[in-house]
Amino acid sequence: MSFLIRQISRTSDGREIIRAYPHDVREIIIGREASCEIHLADLAVELRHARLTLQANGKLDVMALAGNGFEVDGSKTSQAVIGPAGGSELRFGSHLLVISVEDGVVVITAERIEVLSDSTQEKDEIGLFTLRSIMPSRRLMAWALSIIILLALLVWPIHTFYNYQNANKRPAAFHADSLWSSGPLSSPHAGLGMDCQSCHTEAFVAVPDSSCVSCHKDVHDHADPKRLKLAKAPLNWDGKISRKIAETFSRPEGRCVECHTEHEGAGPMEDTKQQFCSSCHTDMNKRLTDTKIANASDFGTVHPQFKPEVITANGSPPTRERISLDQKPMEDSGLKFPHNVHLSRTNGVALMAGGMGKQFGFGQALDCKDCHVKTPDGVQFKPIDMEQNCAMCHSLGIEKIGDTVRTLRHGDPKMVVADLRAFYRAGGPYRQRTQQVMEGRKRPGSYARSQPYYAYFGSVNYSRADSAIRSVFSKGGACYDCHAVIAPPAGSDNWQIQKVYQTSRYMMKGWFDHAAHATETCSSCHAAKKSGNASELLLPGIKTCRTCHGGEASNADVPSSCAMCHSFHADDGAPWVPKFDMTRKRDLSKTGIENDKARK
Repeated sequence: MSFLIRQISRTSDGREIIRAYPHDVREIIIGREASCEIHLADLAVELRHARLTLQANGKLDVMALAGNGFEVDGSKTSQAVIGPAGGSELRFGSHLLVISVEDGVVVITAERIEVLSDSTQEKDEIGLFTLRSIMPSRRLMAWALSIIILLALLVWPIHTFYNYQNANKRPAAFHADSLWSSGPLSSPHAGLGMDCQSCHTEAFVAVPDSSCVSCHKDVHDHADPKRLKLAKAPLNWDGKISRKIAETFSRPEGRCVECHTEHEGAGPMEDTKQQFCSSCHTDMNKRLTDTKIANASDFGTVHPQFKPEVITANGSPPTRERISLDQKPMEDSGLKFPHNVHLSRTNGVALMAGGMGKQFGFGQALDCKDCHVKTPDGVQFKPIDMEQNCAMCHSLGIEKIGDTVRTLRHGDPKMVVADLRAFYRAGGPYRQRTQQVMEGRKRPGSYARSQPYYAYFGSVNYSRADSAIRSVFSKGGACYDCHAVIAPPAGSDNWQIQKVYQTSRYMMKGWFDHAAHATETCSSCHAAKKSGNASELLLPGIKTCRTCHGGEASNADVPSSCAMCHSFHADDGAPWVPKFDMTRKRDLSKTGIENDKARK
């Protein structure tokens, strides 16, 4: 057999409420403790007052577990054996337990049979520890609190909104409608903290796109609601229902806030999740047949090869094209520069660098950092400058007078010609002992240790300026070794140098931050030590990036969403910075890049 506990309670109007609890056990506990099978809320009952045990012969063994006993059919005792079939009554404090048998189950009906007097120690446990006697009724308190909440969180904020609706800016103080805010504004909109009405133009109406475009006027294709709607993948049935509900409450599809959510916390705006991007870009070419954008859904698995913007024809301005790295593009920058020669650990350049190291901070050989200097924000690198980065080895000196070295003008071929003619018109180099002709060398290697690679004039007859001019612009000369020289017609001095363009940013549709990769070495991404041609594009392909980066939900070392590199409204400067990129300890919102003059 098992037990069925029926506990009876009564409402204020006398209605009886019966709760039944079956227990398929052979032993139950009676007491005031909540874990007891028969719980009696009565201070006259011990926490664990008595134990009822069902014996093999069908009888109940009732035993007190504490000092206070109980009553069996009116007689007080601490232990008794009861035959359930004959029926019996047990009393514990103010509760009566009636025992019977129904269909082989021992039924115990527990009911309070008397109200305890406040003058006795047997007080109702629930009422004893409450403020019921001195507090208003629960119903009155519920109404009062409801009214307070309504006034504080609805009426007061509405009054505040309408009171400042036409104000240009609110005074610095607490405003009740800020109680509705889900969080602080992001850093780009932090200045609007006291100007709620600039975005929330109507009460109880979602922020309209007109509020956004009043400031953000120049946005590109993604912000066109009609085109965005065409690009999106078809909705499933529950998505269609959600869309209908949203449109009913004046929230049409394609609103700015679908992507750019606010009040999500201080700092950069929340990044757009990968799922949002992939809902269009997975197979966008099927819906936008005029797009040139390749399909992409996950950086680690489905993403096109990088397409940097390179100079394909050197002109004024140069011709630039976006070409996939799979096609191994070459760049016509106008510069001749062999990286492998300058980064060698054993050749003449290395020996020269080792000899000049103490003066210029070089090591035993040149390294990338000796020429490529980071911008102050660490994002990119400054353009290479002849005087700052090259002149310590590649001097354009033509003579030395005392401690002063007379040099040719770099970057101005006409001045080079004029200086050489003036030099020889004056009779050539002085021959006094304190003066020295700067004898040049064709290349580092045939060098004097720790000495610069001076301008080379070839086998010059110093009585003839024409010969010197031709030599400096010809093969083996100071200009020819690094630049593409355009020779003038016969009898003309109009020597020209093909203009050098240094591309400061190749990935115009994405963003890369060198500061975030400070733990990597240059050679882990750029194969400069194997490059002997300045036209080679030393950019890592997508395979290299995937050694660390994978999709947003991948197990890669750096799970990367689309927003880590792409931003809808990025300009030529630093774009919006993803909030999840913890490497940025500074504000890059105003960071720019040093575009070359031709692009400006």
